[in-house]
Amino acid sequence: MGIISWILLGLIAGVIAKILLPGRDPGGIIGTTLTGIAGAFVGGWISARFLDRPVENSFFDLATWAAAIGGSLVLLIAYRLLFGNSRD
Repeated sequence: MGIISWILLGLIAGVIAKILLPGRDPGGIIGTTLTGIAGAFVGGWISARFLDRPVENSFFDLATWAAAIGGSLVLLIAYRLLFGNSRD
């Protein structure tokens, strides 16, 4: 996958994660994209390290999407645990 594919995957994974875990989070579309991209890396690492299931290098692979969305959810939960209601 090229860099554009990773950015697109990150954007979509970040949006899906924010839909699954609604609330006030910073960043807008840029923050959502960065959360999704970082989540893809976190999800891929968790998948390879703990589940013994390396993520394929294909944009349309279901495991790639599941890892990216799961990693984005992990990052959103971690953000909320660390910073709580600081945006109220």
